[in-house]
Amino acid sequence: MHSLPKFYIIMKTLNNFNFNQKKAIIRVDFNVPLDENFNVTDATRIEAAKPTITKILQDGGSVILMSHLGRPKGVEAKYSLQHIVAKTEEILCQKVHFASDCIGEVAENAAKNLQSGEILLLENLRFYAEEEKGDVVFAEKLAQLGDIYVNDAFGTAHRAHASTTIIAQFFNDAKCFGYLLAKEIESIEKVLKNSEKPVVAILGGSKVSSKITVIENILDKVNHMIIGGGMTFTFVKALGGNIGNSICEDDKLELAIEILKKAKEKGVQIHIPVDVVAADAFSNDANTQIVDVKQIPDGWQGLDVGPKSLEIIRRIILDSKTILWNGPLGVFEMEKFANGTIKLGDFIAESTANGAFSLVGGGDSVAAVKQFGFEPKMSYVSTGGGAMLEMLEGRTLPGIAAILE
Repeated sequence: MHSLPKFYIIMKTLNNFNFNQKKAIIRVDFNVPLDENFNVTDATRIEAAKPTITKILQDGGSVILMSHLGRPKGVEAKYSLQHIVAKTEEILCQKVHFASDCIGEVAENAAKNLQSGEILLLENLRFYAEEEKGDVVFAEKLAQLGDIYVNDAFGTAHRAHASTTIIAQFFNDAKCFGYLLAKEIESIEKVLKNSEKPVVAILGGSKVSSKITVIENILDKVNHMIIGGGMTFTFVKALGGNIGNSICEDDKLELAIEILKKAKEKGVQIHIPVDVVAADAFSNDANTQIVDVKQIPDGWQGLDVGPKSLEIIRRIILDSKTILWNGPLGVFEMEKFANGTIKLGDFIAESTANGAFSLVGGGDSVAAVKQFGFEPKMSYVSTGGGAMLEMLEGRTLPGIAAILE
């Protein structure tokens, strides 16, 4: 399965339904970080689900929320969704009822007693091993709680779990995408299928191996590809450069050459940094110097892109109409090596303000965008790392396919 089918755009969303007097059972992704006192430290995912919940309540329906939290081994109090009730109430501006189980009598009674306009949050789905196994009996027990199934959890759409995929078979036509999941699909479509040219993809991160399928799938869809982060040095070494002590996948050198060859055949320009900020240790206190990317001295390692590279990157970004950003350009977690990633954010923000469409997705780039305050300046920031990567790889996600079947 190489590309997303065209009908992904004409998908069934909340707007196809009137939820009056209906109980909507929604798979949300409330897998949020908690501190040692179980306070939510980043509520982005809860906020992202608000439009879907609001629409259903305004229609006169009620909402049953189901999610996982962490990776519990059986029932573990520290992973209880009880911890997020107060924050969810604060964001949704109303009381949230909590069921101390997600199936069985407790959940059934709580769902049965739910009135129009009310919200119920079920206990952590992963307290049952059946959730991740995609167990049909468990999925059916969840399905019995609601009238319409809504999947709004992009972060888990690539997993064929009971609540994300298997449950959908019990709803025939009474199933749809929530606003968040629909927006994720549309944004990726806008880059991969309906993009305005020129298209640039910025791929960062440390390993070529983790991005190889993405690179192969999107080569047909982009005009420019900017390689950054630790991946840079696998390409530079493959081309005969001296990379000093920089990170490198020695078993992927031939693959790097192969990628460059394929790109040339397809008329895609691949841009590898020409200079780097090299350090004599992997530390914020290290000594640094700016060096040619092909002439990094022994004992030194490249940890960020240099100024000449940034000038080239700036020109490409400002000339582009569609921008995909997946992965940082340097070790942005250390202040000394964050400049390249911050400057890249500035360039994409400027291009977006000039009318380009920018999609940020996949783990570290999302973290960088949040850390440096770029989120409002991007067209769309994806909420799902693994799911986003799999869509960029051209795979059909089980959670999405289940709604379309």
